[in-house]
Amino acid sequence: MYLLVVVLNHESHVKEILERFIEVDVRGATVIETQGMGRLLSQEIPIFTTFRKVLSGAQQRVNNFTIFSVIRTEKTLRDAIDVVFDVVGDIDRPGTGIMFVLPVIHMYGLANPITKNQMGEK
Repeated sequence: MYLLVVVLNHESHVKEILERFIEVDVRGATVIETQGMGRLLSQEIPIFTTFRKVLSGAQQRVNNFTIFSVIRTEKTLRDAIDVVFDVVGDIDRPGTGIMFVLPVIHMYGLANPITKNQMGEK
């Protein structure tokens, strides 16, 4: 099992990613509004305000959106990563976000995979 973490700098991508996660059998995700280090430091140290704008290309963006999802299989993980790339494009582009994967040793409470019968398919 895996923990997929996606930090997005643009709220507009969040809903589309979540909708498409369902299509690739990602059974759940948690989204929280977060703030990056540059944003927090820019409130205390003015030089970081300019530094943050130059590095991120952000235009008056206040928060990031972080998606957490525990994923059972490597195939579903690969599909979910593909969804993120399809929606955001080049995540390495400044001001886009970051994505990383961690192994999960134990997990409790994750819904079972959707069967074709539950989706109304025959």
